[in-house]
Amino acid sequence: MEEIQYEKHSVAQDLCWPDNRRIAVVFNLAYEMWSPGVTSGVGPMGNVLTDGLFDPNADSYGRYNATHGIPRLVSILERHGIPATLMTSGLVAEAYPDQLRAYAEQGHDIVGHGLAQNLVFPTLSADDARHSITRSTALIETATGQRPTGWISPRVTSSPQIQAMLSAQGYTWHGDALDGDQPYVQRFDKGEILAIPMSVEFNDLPHAMRFGRTPGQFVDLFREALVGVQAQPAETVIFDVFAHGHCYGRPAAAWAIEDIAKICRQDGSLWVTTRTEIAAHCARVRGLAS
Repeated sequence: MEEIQYEKHSVAQDLCWPDNRRIAVVFNLAYEMWSPGVTSGVGPMGNVLTDGLFDPNADSYGRYNATHGIPRLVSILERHGIPATLMTSGLVAEAYPDQLRAYAEQGHDIVGHGLAQNLVFPTLSADDARHSITRSTALIETATGQRPTGWISPRVTSSPQIQAMLSAQGYTWHGDALDGDQPYVQRFDKGEILAIPMSVEFNDLPHAMRFGRTPGQFVDLFREALVGVQAQPAETVIFDVFAHGHCYGRPAAAWAIEDIAKICRQDGSLWVTTRTEIAAHCARVRGLAS
């Protein structure tokens, strides 16, 4: 793809969240599907079949995401009055439009997440990347009646070239950044987009699959980090809680997400929000500063 440069600009010299809060918490739920004939890259057996073989075990594991895991996780957050940031594959919008529309109507944040989870941008041509964005956007808009304004790529992996494409297609923010704690503006030759960096500490897939840690340790990790950050000199940060429907959407682990939701609801100093609300807050701050 053609190399694209951008200028990086901070949103504000001393950005705070609403009511002068310093810690925002976002519950990011990965609402994912894979292309026909392609399976999740991880599975409960730990030895996904290689050499191009179709793995029915990994396929069945991944299908749990949309049918059981995400509905369970969404219901947990709704019990605590917390909106989810739903990172939604275009194929999910196509296969389950009524469910996605219901989530949008209930106030959850519907975010573009690529056409399918296996279509990772560095493996795609420029035309295929553009098609993934265009088709995903159209499918989500058809399902919900609203065009998404935010995007988080499969594997949280894109590039300035993809981010410029997103800006050109009307997206106002993306989450494909790990290089900061606060949102910043990317200005291209044509257009701009807000990058809202992800924090990486609270992600169920590496926690469970790579490190073999328990749901209880997931809750402890969040609680200890919150206490530790609150004991430090105040700075404005985002705590991202990631849960995949096929991993922590299962009964034996989903309770950990509920425990974290309870911790958040008991702490009035936290701004429990969505990524699109963070983008809207940044737009307001920029408007006041201009």
